[in-house]
Amino acid sequence: MPRPQKKADPERQLMIKTKACQRLIKESAYYEEEVKENETKLQVMKEENRDPYDIKKFEEVVDESRMMVPDSRARMRRALEDLEQYLQSDEVKEGVNEEGGWCNAAKGFDLGTKGRVAASDDVAETNLDDLAEGEAF
Repeated sequence: MPRPQKKADPERQLMIKTKACQRLIKESAYYEEEVKENETKLQVMKEENRDPYDIKKFEEVVDESRMMVPDSRARMRRALEDLEQYLQSDEVKEGVNEEGGWCNAAKGFDLGTKGRVAASDDVAETNLDDLAEGEAF
């Protein structure tokens, strides 16, 4: 016999959404930092004239890291938008203590502009079209 459906506790839902946003913000920052570190390592490898195969494989690693940045940003923005909508819902207004810890934590995010999040848009794609084969960028 199935259990009767309980209505979700708004405080618990707020905690889950807030923690998810915190995790995704950290994850996005980690990927951006990883791209910078890997680009530096790649540049050092090229300057040291390492084996071309090793350089090529590490370029693939850098490319994979770059691909994760937009994906992690998109997931983070979706989670922040979801949290913003949830904070404005009647469920939260009726069932959550406005002065509670999770409500304050959730309001601590810059939800209007996503400023805390979008501030690190400094990972730029390098144009390699004009480089000759074997030339460092």
